[in-house]
Amino acid sequence: MVMEALRPNLNLKPTHCTCTPTISTEFLRPTSLSLRSHRFSSLIIRSKRWRSKLSCMSRHKSDPSISEEQQLIKSIGKGLFGFAAAAAALLSVCYDSPAFSESLTVAFPVSRAQEVNTVQRTLVEAWGLIRETFIDPTFNHQDWDSKLQQTMVEMLPLRSSDAAYNKISAMLSTLGDPFTRIISPKEYQSFRIGSDGNLQGVGLFINAEPRTGHLVVLSCVDGSPAARAGIHEGDELIEINGERLDGVDSEAAAQKLRGRAGTIVTVKVHSSKDLGSDSSIREVKIPREYIKLSPISSAIIPHRTADGHLTKTGYVKLSAFSQTAAADMENAIQEMESQDVRAYILDLRNNPGGLVKAGLDVAQIWLDGDETLVNTIDRDGNMSHISMVNGHAITNDPLVVLVNEGSASASEILAGALHDNGRAILVGHKTFGKGKIQSVTELHDGSALIVTVAKYLSPALHDIDQVGITPDVQCTTDMLNSPKDSLLKDKSSISSLETDSCIMVAEHELDIQQSKGTAT
Repeated sequence: MVMEALRPNLNLKPTHCTCTPTISTEFLRPTSLSLRSHRFSSLIIRSKRWRSKLSCMSRHKSDPSISEEQQLIKSIGKGLFGFAAAAAALLSVCYDSPAFSESLTVAFPVSRAQEVNTVQRTLVEAWGLIRETFIDPTFNHQDWDSKLQQTMVEMLPLRSSDAAYNKISAMLSTLGDPFTRIISPKEYQSFRIGSDGNLQGVGLFINAEPRTGHLVVLSCVDGSPAARAGIHEGDELIEINGERLDGVDSEAAAQKLRGRAGTIVTVKVHSSKDLGSDSSIREVKIPREYIKLSPISSAIIPHRTADGHLTKTGYVKLSAFSQTAAADMENAIQEMESQDVRAYILDLRNNPGGLVKAGLDVAQIWLDGDETLVNTIDRDGNMSHISMVNGHAITNDPLVVLVNEGSASASEILAGALHDNGRAILVGHKTFGKGKIQSVTELHDGSALIVTVAKYLSPALHDIDQVGITPDVQCTTDMLNSPKDSLLKDKSSISSLETDSCIMVAEHELDIQQSKGTAT
């Protein structure tokens, strides 16, 4: 998916792109922390804005019969982290009283390695955020305070920040949620690349397959180096620059694929046409280039109905939910309305998601009234409804939405909103099935914590997570008809639209709607 830097409580799709789209960011940025040379310190986290400060604790007396490191671990095990339990109680009390600022206090031993010490504080921040916001309040049926104690002990003898971040990742993995993770400062900077819209990479949308962990291609940016190299949807990435990708997550793989324009990256892929055969593995050298991503492309397709009447169908493809997606789509629809378009096809195929808010804004372009757009369920099981207020659609012309296995997250929210409110017919194949919402919080050291904070259901209360949305009408190559005349702004798209069976099926469904004389 396109990696977006999100505001907390907005969606982050489970997939990653080797080229990050244009973004602007607003993060809860904690104040800087300074650690004095005391053996033990306590970190106070103000969780409303995650403001942090350090206060010193007295040294513990030494036991000459054991090593200094053993003393530290012994201190932790015998009671220091009993303080964490007390801190948890303090946290609970503060939550119950709005008159108090939410806070918790955690004591921890100071690593001799400065870079590890920095990650220690990151560990406490991450642990606190998980405790406050993670969707599962049982933390996968484990004692979350004990996980902090265990991880701090394991981190103490380390000498590198990379090893320390791995310990945080290991702690987060025990939550049983592949979407909750930490990314290092270096990865996070890459995560935010491309604020000017000029991106450097190969143009691959990749995703970690939930069941196997294998990295698969969702799609290639049209005309990108990856597309020209013959990489296709469904191909599995095996190696990058000779390094095996076993156990490598999608963001780390995307980081390896990104790089300065003009450089070369060597990728070994397993063709989706024959994943069971070693003969389908091939190695390709792909040049990195500047890639311009636009979330919207449109065309006007002339269509002759069964009674011989010539009409115009507006085709809009939305490739990602960026901050400009809704405004760009509104402009495209208004322009086509001025050209007497009478029906629309909205193509969400291979759209891996992005900003949830963008998906909701796009839905309001097509809907009237006070319709429910999506339902969310928080960690306590409370359901909230996100609805429009006195909405006014730009058009009430018939609408078909195209979806497939690459339509995920915000795409599924949008498709569900339009379908369940009776506005659109869905054509294509069952969607990816990601019904969880993540928040992204930048931590004090420049790393970022991505946390699953809620689950969403469609307006008709259909569960999407790991299920997906089944379209009303399937489309297969058997339904493909001969090419026809098209009037497209982008002439390079003519052949692909002419031979796209799903577009032809969509046009047939639009004919049925128009013959009834009403919009969907």
